[in-house]
Amino acid sequence: MNKALHVLVYLFLILSATALWFEIELNKKRTLLTDRNRIQEEYVIKIAKTVEKAEPNKDATTETKKDISPIEAKIVDIPETENVLEDYNFYLEQGNLETFDWDNHATKQQLRNVYVLDAEGKIVMDGNVPETKGPGTERELLEILLDGATKMRSKLDTTRAELVKLHKIIDEQVEELNKIKPLARQDKVTIVEKSEKIAKLEEIKADLENQIVKIKAQIDELNAEITSLKDEVVTAQDETAAAKEELQKSQKLVEQLKKLIQKILEDRNRTTGGADNITSIPAGEKGKIVEADNENMFAVVEFDAKAMKELKGDNLDHPIPNLELGVKRPGYHGEAGEFIGRIRLRQEVSEKNYIICDILGPWKQDDIKPGDVIFAD
Repeated sequence: MNKALHVLVYLFLILSATALWFEIELNKKRTLLTDRNRIQEEYVIKIAKTVEKAEPNKDATTETKKDISPIEAKIVDIPETENVLEDYNFYLEQGNLETFDWDNHATKQQLRNVYVLDAEGKIVMDGNVPETKGPGTERELLEILLDGATKMRSKLDTTRAELVKLHKIIDEQVEELNKIKPLARQDKVTIVEKSEKIAKLEEIKADLENQIVKIKAQIDELNAEITSLKDEVVTAQDETAAAKEELQKSQKLVEQLKKLIQKILEDRNRTTGGADNITSIPAGEKGKIVEADNENMFAVVEFDAKAMKELKGDNLDHPIPNLELGVKRPGYHGEAGEFIGRIRLRQEVSEKNYIICDILGPWKQDDIKPGDVIFAD
């Protein structure tokens, strides 16, 4: 009996040790499964964020209009065009579409639900097999993700096909462009040559314009000179007319003076009674020369009223005395200062303060002129 009891105890110990070993190993597997499920859950959420949830707008279109009008030497305001991307599926370019966002508690909980649960939270069985396909299960989310990935793959294949078409369109456009470029190069060479000619012509034009400006300035100067000369001619004509008038007056006066001189010469030796009574008059300025004939040596002097009384008396009833008076010119600078010469009184002009006088040659420092001052010393 004791032996049987010892065998049972040993057997129990062996079974306990075996159970403990299984427990340890199961705990290791549980940890492995837990970590595996956590990693799979994290990456399913990350993968879901790369799968597009929303569909692009397939009605979206684009236009790339190409000018198909022929190249001619004329301006075309509104050229003919065609849309080279008429059959292009523009919706394939739409980006930033909404993706699956499962990074929330409810979705994470559903990813952990492998089986379909009833209202009481019990596993729904399909015969003897637990049901894993249905709402609220991990499989539902994975099927949604698979459907989104499948659509993205289909759109990717469509995009590749569109890229082939687009590549063909680009090849055609490049081929056409390559045909146009040699013509464009030739046109550019022609344009450059013509531009150089135009630049030279512009330089010539600028030089001509500068010459025109200078010529215009010279013409303006000549016109100004002509205008000035015309004004001078008019002035000279006016002055000539005035000079002629003065000359006529002077000639008349000379004729009168000649007659008076002739009369003076006739009466030269005749002296009127009382003429020698006045031998001098007070010093000072007495009058001025109004006319002078340096060739015939006589001058006409205009005396002021006071000087006339000194010469003819207060009643102006005495004859002109035979006096010599000095002649000076204010501002004149000769060897004798302002002194020009001397005169001798000869003949009175009736009803005027004029007296005809002889110019005394030995005293002349310069020709006596109208405006010279007569003074007594």
